[in-house]
Amino acid sequence: MAMGQKLAAKGPSPPDLYSVQLRLLVPPLGETPPTGVNFGDMKQDVILSSGKPFQKGDRVNATFWSANPRYDLLTEGTFAVVERLEAGKWIPSYDDDDFCLYFKYAADISGYNGSAIIEWELPEDVTPGIYRLRHFGSSKKTTDSPTQYFTGASSAFEVS
Repeated sequence: MAMGQKLAAKGPSPPDLYSVQLRLLVPPLGETPPTGVNFGDMKQDVILSSGKPFQKGDRVNATFWSANPRYDLLTEGTFAVVERLEAGKWIPSYDDDDFCLYFKYAADISGYNGSAIIEWELPEDVTPGIYRLRHFGSSKKTTDSPTQYFTGASSAFEVS
C-alpha cells in the first residue's frame, strides 16, 4: 500500500465465536417499579440551595427510579442528558459522553428495581440559563417480555 501497489485478494474473515463466548454476568431477570411509581419518575429531584442559581463548578444531581441499564445499552442513544430551555423548547446541551456529566446506576437490595443517579458538574464554559436533567432507560417485566423504553426529567433550575 505504501508503494501504491494493489493488495492481493482479501484474506479470510475471522471466525464468529459469539456462540462459544463465556458469559459470567447473569442477564437481568425483569423488573417492576414500586407500586404507584413508574420508571423515569423522580426519586430525589434537584435540590435548590435557598433559591440561588447554580454557579460554574457546582454539582447538580437528581435520582430517578430506573431499571438495569443492561436491558439496552443505548449504544446509539444516551442514558443522561442536560437540556437547556431556549425559546420555549428543551435543547440537549450535554450528554453522558461529556466528561462533566455522570450516570450511575444503583440496584436496590431486592434486585427488582434501582436508581439512576445523574450528576452534572457545571463546566467553566457553561452558558447561563434554565436547565434540567433528563434520564433515558429501558426495562423488561420478565426475561421474555418485550423491552419497554422510558424517560424522565428533573425540575428546571437556573444556572448563572
